[in-house]
Amino acid sequence: MMDQPKSQLAGLSLDQTIHLRWTLRDIKSKRTKFSPVSPDDLRTLIEMGLIEMRDETPVLTSKGDSALH
Repeated sequence: MMDQPKSQLAGLSLDQTIHLRWTLRDIKSKRTKFSPVSPDDLRTLIEMGLIEMRDETPVLTSKGDSALH
């Protein structure tokens, strides 16, 4: 088998990985007005380099988009 790239969310608990993946999907689909992202999740995703803030709106980085594939 070929080695697959390591997930950006590797090392987190299964529950936290699932939760953050759904958060990334909400951000990508621009559903954050209906489903606000917690400040802790924002901080975690920013520190991981998966999102950035633009005009007070979370936006996926290319690294964040890759984490969803």
